[in-house]
Amino acid sequence: MYGSILVVEDEAPARQLLAANLQSSGYKVRCAGDVAQAEVLMREGRPDLVLLDWVLPGIPGLPFTRRLRSDQRTRDISIVLISERADEQDKVAALEGGADDYVTKPYSGRELLARIKAVMRRRAPQLADDVIEIAGLQLDPASRRITAGDCEIELWTTEFRLLHFFMTHVGRIFSRAKLLDEIWGHDAFVEERTVDVHIRRLRQGLAPTGHDKAIETVRGLGYRYRTDAA
Repeated sequence: MYGSILVVEDEAPARQLLAANLQSSGYKVRCAGDVAQAEVLMREGRPDLVLLDWVLPGIPGLPFTRRLRSDQRTRDISIVLISERADEQDKVAALEGGADDYVTKPYSGRELLARIKAVMRRRAPQLADDVIEIAGLQLDPASRRITAGDCEIELWTTEFRLLHFFMTHVGRIFSRAKLLDEIWGHDAFVEERTVDVHIRRLRQGLAPTGHDKAIETVRGLGYRYRTDAA
């Protein structure tokens, strides 16, 4: 599994240890010591997950969680809240406030990584490394292989990411703007029509096995992946 994580922790030793463990597990990590710094980093690039300590200088972790959930741009980001508070009411408050998971201190590194993987798999399945097979088309993110029966399909990186995203969100319609956010990133300077070019290339790559028909254009709305058309 790969993805980007923003660690928000005011204690430098704990922050550095978290960053080192996450980086060694394959994640791209950035760190902030408080909410103000975290917001600056998030304007530069939206992370896939925020690992957030409850006790922070200035704005605590729970109010920041609520703020992220109320913002259109950040409401889909995964959030794992860390705290020394072990009371049930605190856990309930964290989850009702928008956290995807709540980890109490002290915790093991293995437990935290497992929790992070589970959260990212639920919220962003395209970040998982699970093999996906739909209507005879198999995609393996770990080895970056796409096969249909005995036929191996070669795609460029962007088309591969597009297909992976579609296959983990079957049936949902995505606008060009949403696909730009998900595949290129919120801050990428790419025109929406660029999506059409890559969709065309993706269809060309899938055409030999007939799976190009699975990529449906929904007039006025965007694109979706249909299993009944494959």
